[in-house]
Amino acid sequence: MSFHDNIAEHRYELEIEGFRSFAEYRDIGPVRVIMHVDTPHEARGRGHASKLMHAVVGDAKFRAMKLRASCAFAAAYFKRHSAEVKPVEA
Repeated sequence: MSFHDNIAEHRYELEIEGFRSFAEYRDIGPVRVIMHVDTPHEARGRGHASKLMHAVVGDAKFRAMKLRASCAFAAAYFKRHSAEVKPVEA
C-alpha cells in the first residue's frame, strides 16, 4: 500500500493491489476541500476508497488542516467516521 499527496495534481493517491484510487482536493485558506474520490471500477467494493479517506484524515491531522467534503463519498465517510474526523472537519 502506497499513499502520497500528489501536489502537482492536487490529489491524494493510494495504490493497493496495483490499483490507484485518488481524492482530488482544492485548498481554500486553511481548509482542504475534498472535491472527488475515485476508485477503479475493478477495485470497487474492496475498501480502497475508505482506506484512502482514512489516510487523508491522518494527513490533515498531521498538517493541522481542516477538511470539508464536496463530494458524496467524502461526506458519507465523514459522517460514518465522525469521531475520527471531528478534529479536522471544517
